[in-house]
Amino acid sequence: MSGITLSSAVRENLLSLQNTAKLTADTQSKLSTGLKVRSAVDNPTSFFTSQSLNARAGDLNALLDNTGLAVQTLQAADEGLSSLTNLVQQARATATQALNTQITASNLSSDDTSATGATNISSLASVANNDKIVVTTTGVEGTSFTFSASAAAGISFDDLVTDINDNATGLSASFSNGVLTINGAAGNDLTVSGTLATSLGIAGTATNGVNRDSFVTDFNNLRTQIDQLAGDASFNGVNLLDGDDLTVTFNETGTSTLEISGVTYDSSGLGISAQTNTSFSTDSGVQSALTSLNGALNTLRSQASTFGNNLAVVENRQDFTNNLINTLESGAAGLTLADTNEEGANLLALQTRQQLGSISLSLANQADQAVLRLF
Repeated sequence: MSGITLSSAVRENLLSLQNTAKLTADTQSKLSTGLKVRSAVDNPTSFFTSQSLNARAGDLNALLDNTGLAVQTLQAADEGLSSLTNLVQQARATATQALNTQITASNLSSDDTSATGATNISSLASVANNDKIVVTTTGVEGTSFTFSASAAAGISFDDLVTDINDNATGLSASFSNGVLTINGAAGNDLTVSGTLATSLGIAGTATNGVNRDSFVTDFNNLRTQIDQLAGDASFNGVNLLDGDDLTVTFNETGTSTLEISGVTYDSSGLGISAQTNTSFSTDSGVQSALTSLNGALNTLRSQASTFGNNLAVVENRQDFTNNLINTLESGAAGLTLADTNEEGANLLALQTRQQLGSISLSLANQADQAVLRLF
Protein backbone atom coordinates (compact mmCIF):
# COMPACT_ATOMS: atom_id res chain seq x y z
CA MET A 1 0.00 0.00 0.00
CA SER A 2 1.24 3.51 -0.82
CA GLY A 3 0.65 4.68 2.76
CA ILE A 4 2.94 2.02 4.20
CA THR A 5 6.69 2.34 4.05
CA LEU A 6 8.80 -0.82 4.14
CA SER A 7 12.41 -0.98 4.91
CA SER A 8 14.82 -1.82 2.17
CA ALA A 9 15.64 -5.24 3.64
CA VAL A 10 11.99 -6.18 4.09
CA ARG A 11 11.08 -5.01 0.57
CA GLU A 12 13.90 -6.99 -1.03
CA ASN A 13 12.88 -10.14 0.84
CA LEU A 14 9.23 -9.59 -0.07
CA LEU A 15 10.05 -9.18 -3.79
CA SER A 16 12.19 -12.30 -3.64
CA LEU A 17 9.32 -14.28 -2.13
CA GLN A 18 6.89 -12.97 -4.73
CA ASN A 19 9.25 -13.98 -7.57
CA THR A 20 9.75 -17.40 -6.01
CA ALA A 21 5.98 -17.86 -5.69
CA LYS A 22 5.56 -16.97 -9.38
CA LEU A 23 8.27 -19.41 -10.45
CA THR A 24 6.73 -22.07 -8.21
CA ALA A 25 3.32 -21.58 -9.76
CA ASP A 26 4.81 -21.78 -13.26
CA THR A 27 6.73 -24.96 -12.42
CA GLN A 28 3.65 -26.57 -10.87
CA SER A 29 1.69 -25.75 -14.01
CA LYS A 30 4.33 -27.43 -16.19
CA LEU A 31 4.22 -30.51 -13.98
CA SER A 32 0.41 -30.69 -13.99
CA THR A 33 0.01 -30.14 -17.77
CA GLY A 34 3.24 -31.77 -18.88
CA LEU A 35 3.86 -28.80 -21.18
CA LYS A 36 6.59 -26.25 -21.06
CA VAL A 37 5.01 -24.31 -23.96
CA ARG A 38 1.27 -24.03 -23.42
CA SER A 39 0.51 -21.15 -25.79
CA ALA A 40 2.18 -18.81 -28.24
CA VAL A 41 2.86 -16.43 -25.33
CA ASP A 42 5.28 -18.91 -23.77
CA ASN A 43 7.38 -19.42 -26.92
CA PRO A 44 5.89 -18.40 -30.30
CA THR A 45 8.46 -20.20 -32.43
CA SER A 46 8.24 -23.53 -30.61
CA PHE A 47 4.45 -23.32 -30.30
CA PHE A 48 3.70 -22.72 -33.99
CA THR A 49 6.38 -25.18 -35.18
CA SER A 50 4.87 -27.85 -32.95
CA GLN A 51 1.40 -27.07 -34.31
CA SER A 52 2.65 -27.49 -37.88
CA LEU A 53 4.33 -30.82 -37.11
CA ASN A 54 1.25 -32.16 -35.36
CA ALA A 55 -0.99 -31.02 -38.24
CA ARG A 56 1.10 -32.93 -40.77
CA ALA A 57 1.12 -35.98 -38.52
CA GLY A 58 -2.69 -35.79 -38.41
CA ASP A 59 -2.94 -35.57 -42.20
CA LEU A 60 -0.68 -38.59 -42.59
CA ASN A 61 -2.72 -40.49 -40.02
CA ALA A 62 -5.82 -39.97 -42.17
CA LEU A 63 -3.95 -41.23 -45.24
CA LEU A 64 -2.69 -44.19 -43.23
CA ASP A 65 -6.27 -45.40 -42.82
CA ASN A 66 -6.72 -45.38 -46.60
CA THR A 67 -3.40 -47.17 -47.05
CA GLY A 68 -4.62 -49.86 -44.68
CA LEU A 69 -7.77 -50.28 -46.76
CA ALA A 70 -5.63 -50.59 -49.90
CA VAL A 71 -3.64 -53.36 -48.23
CA GLN A 72 -6.85 -55.24 -47.44
CA THR A 73 -8.14 -54.73 -51.00
CA LEU A 74 -4.95 -56.20 -52.46
CA GLN A 75 -5.09 -59.10 -50.02
CA ALA A 76 -8.69 -59.80 -51.06
CA ALA A 77 -7.61 -59.80 -54.73
CA ASP A 78 -4.68 -62.09 -53.94
CA GLU A 79 -6.97 -64.53 -52.13
CA GLY A 80 -9.32 -64.39 -55.10
CA LEU A 81 -6.49 -65.21 -57.49
CA SER A 82 -5.48 -68.16 -55.33
CA SER A 83 -9.04 -69.52 -55.32
CA LEU A 84 -9.43 -68.94 -59.06
CA THR A 85 -6.21 -70.87 -59.61
CA ASN A 86 -7.64 -73.80 -57.66
CA LEU A 87 -10.84 -73.76 -59.73
CA VAL A 88 -8.93 -73.62 -63.02
CA GLN A 89 -6.77 -76.52 -61.85
CA GLN A 90 -9.95 -78.46 -61.06
CA ALA A 91 -11.28 -77.71 -64.55
CA ARG A 92 -7.98 -78.88 -66.03
CA ALA A 93 -8.19 -82.11 -64.03
CA THR A 94 -11.73 -82.62 -65.33
CA ALA A 95 -10.65 -82.09 -68.93
CA THR A 96 -7.67 -84.40 -68.44
CA GLN A 97 -9.95 -87.09 -67.05
CA ALA A 98 -12.23 -86.66 -70.05
CA LEU A 99 -9.24 -86.99 -72.38
CA ASN A 100 -8.25 -90.20 -70.64
CA THR A 101 -11.75 -91.58 -71.10
CA GLN A 102 -11.37 -93.18 -74.50
CA ILE A 103 -14.62 -93.59 -76.42
CA THR A 104 -15.11 -95.78 -79.46
CA ALA A 105 -17.57 -95.68 -82.30
CA SER A 106 -20.72 -97.75 -82.11
CA ASN A 107 -21.24 -100.14 -85.01
CA LEU A 108 -23.69 -102.62 -86.51
CA SER A 109 -22.73 -105.38 -88.93
CA SER A 110 -24.87 -107.30 -91.36
CA ASP A 111 -25.19 -111.01 -91.78
CA ASP A 112 -22.60 -112.70 -93.98
CA THR A 113 -23.96 -112.00 -97.48
CA SER A 114 -21.13 -113.96 -99.06
CA ALA A 115 -22.97 -117.15 -98.11
CA THR A 116 -25.45 -116.35 -100.83
CA GLY A 117 -22.72 -115.40 -103.26
CA ALA A 118 -24.07 -111.87 -103.44
CA THR A 119 -21.81 -109.11 -104.63
CA ASN A 120 -24.58 -106.71 -105.49
CA ILE A 121 -27.44 -105.73 -103.26
CA SER A 122 -29.83 -106.32 -106.13
CA SER A 123 -28.72 -109.94 -106.34
CA LEU A 124 -30.28 -110.71 -102.96
CA ALA A 125 -33.53 -112.52 -103.56
CA SER A 126 -35.26 -110.71 -100.74
CA VAL A 127 -34.43 -107.22 -102.05
CA ALA A 128 -37.11 -105.47 -104.04
CA ASN A 129 -37.07 -102.16 -105.88
CA ASN A 130 -36.87 -99.16 -103.58
CA ASP A 131 -35.97 -101.12 -100.48
CA LYS A 132 -34.39 -98.68 -98.03
CA ILE A 133 -31.84 -98.52 -95.28
CA VAL A 134 -32.09 -95.69 -92.70
CA VAL A 135 -29.15 -94.94 -90.43
CA THR A 136 -29.46 -92.56 -87.45
CA THR A 137 -26.96 -91.57 -84.79
CA THR A 138 -27.87 -89.86 -81.52
CA GLY A 139 -25.72 -88.17 -78.91
CA VAL A 140 -22.84 -85.88 -79.70
CA GLU A 141 -23.55 -85.76 -83.41
CA GLY A 142 -26.92 -86.62 -84.88
CA THR A 143 -27.46 -87.53 -88.52
CA SER A 144 -30.02 -89.40 -90.56
CA PHE A 145 -29.04 -91.18 -93.75
CA THR A 146 -31.45 -92.79 -96.16
CA PHE A 147 -30.38 -95.17 -98.90
CA SER A 148 -32.74 -96.49 -101.58
CA ALA A 149 -31.81 -99.79 -103.18
CA SER A 150 -33.03 -100.66 -106.67
CA ALA A 151 -32.64 -104.15 -108.12
CA ALA A 152 -32.75 -102.84 -111.65
CA ALA A 153 -29.83 -100.50 -111.05
CA GLY A 154 -27.58 -103.32 -109.94
CA ILE A 155 -26.29 -101.33 -106.98
CA SER A 156 -23.40 -102.95 -105.14
CA PHE A 157 -22.43 -103.00 -101.49
CA ASP A 158 -19.39 -100.92 -102.43
CA ASP A 159 -21.72 -98.30 -103.89
CA LEU A 160 -23.60 -98.20 -100.58
CA VAL A 161 -20.36 -97.82 -98.60
CA THR A 162 -19.20 -95.00 -100.85
CA ASP A 163 -22.55 -93.26 -100.60
CA ILE A 164 -22.52 -93.42 -96.78
CA ASN A 165 -18.90 -92.29 -96.43
CA ASP A 166 -19.33 -89.42 -98.87
CA ASN A 167 -22.68 -88.08 -97.73
CA ALA A 168 -23.44 -89.01 -94.11
CA THR A 169 -21.89 -86.77 -91.46
CA GLY A 170 -20.82 -88.67 -88.36
CA LEU A 171 -21.13 -92.05 -90.09
CA SER A 172 -18.76 -94.40 -91.83
CA ALA A 173 -19.22 -97.76 -93.52
CA SER A 174 -17.17 -100.64 -94.81
CA PHE A 175 -17.81 -103.91 -96.72
CA SER A 176 -15.41 -106.77 -96.19
CA ASN A 177 -15.67 -110.54 -96.50
CA GLY A 178 -19.35 -110.27 -97.28
CA VAL A 179 -20.16 -108.26 -94.12
CA LEU A 180 -21.47 -104.70 -94.25
CA THR A 181 -20.52 -102.63 -91.18
CA ILE A 182 -21.89 -99.18 -90.38
CA ASN A 183 -20.13 -97.12 -87.70
CA GLY A 184 -21.51 -94.21 -85.68
CA ALA A 185 -19.41 -91.36 -84.32
CA ALA A 186 -17.52 -91.90 -81.08
CA GLY A 187 -19.82 -91.56 -78.11
CA ASN A 188 -23.01 -91.87 -80.17
CA ASP A 189 -25.75 -94.42 -80.26
CA LEU A 190 -26.43 -95.88 -83.69
CA THR A 191 -29.78 -97.03 -85.10
CA VAL A 192 -30.21 -98.80 -88.46
CA SER A 193 -33.70 -99.51 -89.82
CA GLY A 194 -35.63 -99.99 -93.04
CA THR A 195 -36.61 -102.94 -95.19
CA LEU A 196 -33.16 -103.31 -96.70
CA ALA A 197 -31.55 -103.27 -93.23
CA THR A 198 -33.94 -106.01 -92.16
CA SER A 199 -33.13 -108.05 -95.25
CA LEU A 200 -29.42 -107.76 -94.55
CA GLY A 201 -29.85 -108.59 -90.88
CA ILE A 202 -28.29 -105.26 -89.86
CA ALA A 203 -31.39 -103.60 -88.41
CA GLY A 204 -31.12 -102.62 -84.75
CA THR A 205 -29.55 -100.25 -82.25
CA ALA A 206 -25.96 -100.16 -80.96
CA THR A 207 -25.14 -98.28 -77.77
CA ASN A 208 -21.47 -97.81 -76.95
CA GLY A 209 -22.33 -96.99 -73.33
CA VAL A 210 -19.42 -94.55 -72.88
CA ASN A 211 -19.30 -90.81 -73.49
CA ARG A 212 -17.86 -87.64 -71.99
CA ASP A 213 -21.10 -85.79 -71.33
CA SER A 214 -20.69 -85.85 -67.54
CA PHE A 215 -17.29 -84.23 -67.85
CA VAL A 216 -18.80 -81.46 -69.95
CA THR A 217 -21.35 -80.77 -67.21
CA ASP A 218 -18.66 -80.70 -64.50
CA PHE A 219 -16.45 -78.45 -66.61
CA ASN A 220 -19.19 -75.91 -67.25
CA ASN A 221 -20.19 -75.92 -63.57
CA LEU A 222 -16.63 -75.03 -62.63
CA ARG A 223 -16.67 -72.28 -65.24
CA THR A 224 -19.78 -70.84 -63.54
CA GLN A 225 -17.98 -70.95 -60.18
CA ILE A 226 -15.08 -69.03 -61.70
CA ASP A 227 -17.47 -66.28 -62.81
CA GLN A 228 -19.11 -66.08 -59.39
CA LEU A 229 -15.84 -66.07 -57.44
CA ALA A 230 -14.34 -63.31 -59.58
CA GLY A 231 -17.43 -61.19 -58.89
CA ASP A 232 -17.21 -61.78 -55.13
CA ALA A 233 -13.54 -60.87 -54.61
CA SER A 234 -14.26 -57.27 -53.57
CA PHE A 235 -13.29 -55.27 -50.48
CA ASN A 236 -14.80 -51.95 -49.49
CA GLY A 237 -16.57 -51.74 -52.85
CA VAL A 238 -13.41 -52.27 -54.94
CA ASN A 239 -12.93 -55.49 -56.91
CA LEU A 240 -9.56 -55.66 -58.62
CA LEU A 241 -10.62 -58.91 -60.31
CA ASP A 242 -13.72 -57.36 -61.87
CA GLY A 243 -12.16 -54.41 -63.69
CA ASP A 244 -11.96 -51.86 -60.83
CA ASP A 245 -8.82 -49.73 -60.49
CA LEU A 246 -7.31 -48.55 -57.20
CA THR A 247 -5.32 -45.39 -56.49
CA VAL A 248 -3.32 -45.28 -53.24
CA THR A 249 -2.18 -41.83 -52.02
CA PHE A 250 0.89 -41.73 -49.77
CA ASN A 251 1.38 -38.06 -48.90
CA GLU A 252 -0.78 -35.13 -47.81
CA THR A 253 -0.27 -33.19 -51.06
CA GLY A 254 -1.35 -36.07 -53.30
CA THR A 255 1.90 -36.00 -55.29
CA SER A 256 2.97 -39.49 -54.19
CA THR A 257 0.59 -42.22 -55.40
CA LEU A 258 0.44 -45.78 -56.71
CA GLU A 259 -1.96 -46.67 -59.52
CA ILE A 260 -3.11 -50.30 -59.36
CA SER A 261 -4.89 -51.47 -62.50
CA GLY A 262 -7.68 -53.98 -62.08
CA VAL A 263 -8.28 -56.98 -64.33
CA THR A 264 -11.37 -58.87 -65.49
CA TYR A 265 -10.79 -62.47 -64.57
CA ASP A 266 -14.13 -64.16 -65.06
CA SER A 267 -14.13 -67.20 -67.35
CA SER A 268 -14.34 -65.04 -70.48
CA GLY A 269 -11.51 -62.79 -69.30
CA LEU A 270 -9.37 -65.86 -68.70
CA GLY A 271 -10.23 -67.30 -72.11
CA ILE A 272 -12.13 -70.31 -70.76
CA SER A 273 -15.02 -71.10 -73.10
CA ALA A 274 -18.07 -73.16 -72.30
CA GLN A 275 -17.82 -76.71 -73.64
CA THR A 276 -20.40 -78.83 -75.42
CA ASN A 277 -20.85 -82.56 -75.84
CA THR A 278 -19.63 -82.09 -79.39
CA SER A 279 -16.41 -80.32 -78.39
CA PHE A 280 -15.54 -83.04 -75.86
CA SER A 281 -16.37 -85.86 -78.28
CA THR A 282 -12.95 -85.59 -79.90
CA ASP A 283 -9.51 -85.61 -78.31
CA SER A 284 -8.57 -82.49 -80.23
CA GLY A 285 -11.54 -80.64 -78.74
CA VAL A 286 -10.47 -81.59 -75.20
CA GLN A 287 -6.87 -80.66 -76.00
CA SER A 288 -8.06 -77.24 -77.11
CA ALA A 289 -9.82 -76.75 -73.76
CA LEU A 290 -6.67 -77.85 -71.92
CA THR A 291 -4.60 -75.33 -73.87
CA SER A 292 -6.99 -72.55 -72.80
CA LEU A 293 -6.81 -73.68 -69.17
CA ASN A 294 -3.01 -73.73 -69.18
CA GLY A 295 -3.02 -70.22 -70.58
CA ALA A 296 -5.45 -69.13 -67.85
CA LEU A 297 -3.17 -70.58 -65.16
CA ASN A 298 -0.17 -68.70 -66.55
CA THR A 299 -2.23 -65.50 -66.61
CA LEU A 300 -3.34 -65.95 -62.99
CA ARG A 301 0.19 -66.65 -61.77
CA SER A 302 1.57 -63.63 -63.59
CA GLN A 303 -1.13 -61.37 -62.14
CA ALA A 304 -0.55 -62.77 -58.65
CA SER A 305 3.08 -61.68 -58.98
CA THR A 306 1.99 -58.19 -60.07
CA PHE A 307 -0.45 -57.79 -57.17
CA GLY A 308 2.21 -59.18 -54.83
CA ASN A 309 4.64 -56.47 -55.90
CA ASN A 310 1.96 -53.82 -55.45
CA LEU A 311 1.17 -55.14 -51.98
CA ALA A 312 4.85 -55.03 -51.01
CA VAL A 313 5.07 -51.38 -52.12
CA VAL A 314 1.93 -50.37 -50.21
CA GLU A 315 3.02 -52.17 -47.03
CA ASN A 316 6.46 -50.57 -47.26
CA ARG A 317 4.91 -47.12 -47.58
CA GLN A 318 2.57 -47.95 -44.71
CA ASP A 319 5.56 -48.70 -42.46
CA PHE A 320 7.35 -45.57 -43.66
CA THR A 321 4.32 -43.38 -42.93
CA ASN A 322 3.98 -44.88 -39.45
CA ASN A 323 7.61 -44.10 -38.71
CA LEU A 324 7.30 -40.60 -40.16
CA ILE A 325 4.24 -39.88 -38.00
CA ASN A 326 6.19 -40.97 -34.92
CA THR A 327 9.08 -38.71 -35.93
CA LEU A 328 6.78 -35.71 -36.43
CA GLU A 329 4.99 -36.24 -33.14
CA SER A 330 8.27 -36.73 -31.30
CA GLY A 331 9.62 -33.51 -32.80
CA ALA A 332 6.49 -31.63 -31.80
CA ALA A 333 6.66 -33.05 -28.29
CA GLY A 334 10.30 -32.07 -27.96
CA LEU A 335 9.35 -28.44 -28.58
CA THR A 336 6.46 -28.23 -26.13
CA LEU A 337 6.63 -31.00 -23.54
CA ALA A 338 8.15 -30.32 -20.16
CA ASP A 339 10.95 -32.40 -18.67
CA THR A 340 9.21 -33.65 -15.53
CA ASN A 341 12.49 -34.63 -13.88
CA GLU A 342 13.91 -31.19 -14.40
CA GLU A 343 10.73 -29.43 -13.34
CA GLY A 344 10.49 -31.63 -10.23
CA ALA A 345 14.00 -30.62 -9.25
CA ASN A 346 13.11 -26.98 -9.95
CA LEU A 347 10.06 -27.20 -7.71
CA LEU A 348 12.10 -28.68 -4.87
CA ALA A 349 14.67 -25.92 -5.22
CA LEU A 350 11.95 -23.26 -5.29
CA GLN A 351 10.29 -24.69 -2.19
CA THR A 352 13.65 -24.53 -0.40
CA ARG A 353 14.18 -20.98 -1.64
CA GLN A 354 10.70 -20.02 -0.48
CA GLN A 355 11.40 -21.37 3.02
CA LEU A 356 14.70 -19.51 3.16
CA GLY A 357 13.01 -16.33 1.91
CA SER A 358 10.41 -16.59 4.64
CA ILE A 359 13.15 -16.93 7.22
CA SER A 360 15.04 -14.00 5.74
CA LEU A 361 11.90 -11.84 5.77
CA SER A 362 11.32 -12.77 9.40
CA LEU A 363 14.85 -11.71 10.30
CA ALA A 364 14.43 -8.41 8.48
CA ASN A 365 11.25 -7.74 10.43
CA GLN A 366 13.04 -8.54 13.67
CA ALA A 367 15.60 -5.84 12.86
CA ASP A 368 12.79 -3.31 12.49
CA GLN A 369 11.17 -4.49 15.71
CA ALA A 370 14.42 -3.79 17.65
CA VAL A 371 13.61 -0.10 17.49
CA LEU A 372 10.74 -0.73 19.88
CA ARG A 373 13.23 -1.62 22.60
CA LEU A 374 14.35 1.96 22.76
CA PHE A 375 11.05 2.94 24.26
